[in-house]
Amino acid sequence: MAKNKRIAAARSKVTHGQAYGLDEAISLVKGNATAKFDETVEISLNLGIDPRHADQMVRGFVSLPNGTGKTLRVGVFARGAKAEEATAAGADVVGAEDLMEKVQAGEIEFDRCIATPDMMALVGRLGKILGPRGLMPNPKLGTVTMDVKGAITAAKSGQVEYRAEKAGIVHAGIGKASFDEAKLIENARAFIDAVQKARPTGAKGTYLKKIALASTMGPGVQVDISAFAG
Repeated sequence: MAKNKRIAAARSKVTHGQAYGLDEAISLVKGNATAKFDETVEISLNLGIDPRHADQMVRGFVSLPNGTGKTLRVGVFARGAKAEEATAAGADVVGAEDLMEKVQAGEIEFDRCIATPDMMALVGRLGKILGPRGLMPNPKLGTVTMDVKGAITAAKSGQVEYRAEKAGIVHAGIGKASFDEAKLIENARAFIDAVQKARPTGAKGTYLKKIALASTMGPGVQVDISAFAG
């Protein structure tokens, strides 16, 4: 009953169908994050695309200026000096055949997977496991690289991945409810800007159709997109 009262109280503060300015929307989301843990603030962008077509796929990484508040576990497929570089740079799991065997056994102890180019023949065997989880290293995303240290540093410093789902929606966590409003606003703007710049060649008509914010346990708040339309 207490939970239902909390949800009802949160929803009563948000006017259904109303689009709020980004600053006010962030304030509402923070105010409604009343769970007993530090909720994640999530952003969703509804795009005018059909991801089933290759020329309309939207995917990439963006480094949020204030981080995400989450500790990302990084796994690296590398050998020799590059494996040592990965360990020194703070990778959580490093290996080659041994790491492949762990993944095949269901031991996936990382949230981001990086590989050196020479390891892709090995990593390719894990496509059916890593692919559906969005963990397959990709040179276009900078996760197949010789700059192992740089990729790990970027991942650990608040870099988030975004990828359009079937309905054309892109979403990501942009921080914690405990963040200052100014930091959440800055992160939100950085994310929206990155997705706008990633507009695919096949996208026709209105690209950015809707923006919504919510905390993990809070109601969604629609954001006025007029300031971002263009």
